[in-house]
Amino acid sequence: MDSANQDINLNSPNKGMSTDHMTDVSVEGVEEEIHTLRQVLSAKERHASELKRKLGLSPLNELKQNITKSWQDVQTSQAYVRTAEKLGEWNEKVTGCDLYKKTQETLSQAGQKTSAALSTMGTAISRKLGDMRNSPTFKSFEDKVGTIKSKVVGGRANDGEVSSPTETNPTKEGAPF
Repeated sequence: MDSANQDINLNSPNKGMSTDHMTDVSVEGVEEEIHTLRQVLSAKERHASELKRKLGLSPLNELKQNITKSWQDVQTSQAYVRTAEKLGEWNEKVTGCDLYKKTQETLSQAGQKTSAALSTMGTAISRKLGDMRNSPTFKSFEDKVGTIKSKVVGGRANDGEVSSPTETNPTKEGAPF
């Protein structure tokens, strides 16, 4: 054997082996160790998920906790605190300005007037619809619809008379219309 390929330490258990062979053995050992570690990690992950299940911790709860913790971290960060302070200062300056106050008053008045106008319009529409429902034209239309309904459904009243839907005592109990 070539002395360059010989192990220098003569007391080594690898005495007489070539470095290529030792490298192959080392790689195999490392790969075996990696495989064993993966198995151990997988078993520990299963054990952890079983413990979480027994404790009632779900992935959704963990996500909620993570989001809550992250939001708390953001709120306590220096950037967030400084930004909140600066926005507070700007808010005070803007709300203290005369132009802002005038605009606020104008928009408030416009909102009140719009609300009153819509309320009045709604009342007028309701009144008109009520008047229209009590009109003779609507009553005639309602009677015709009732007649057609009775013919289709077969709801003829006493002696073949067709009942009007505006009658106070309908002849057919439990009718859908």
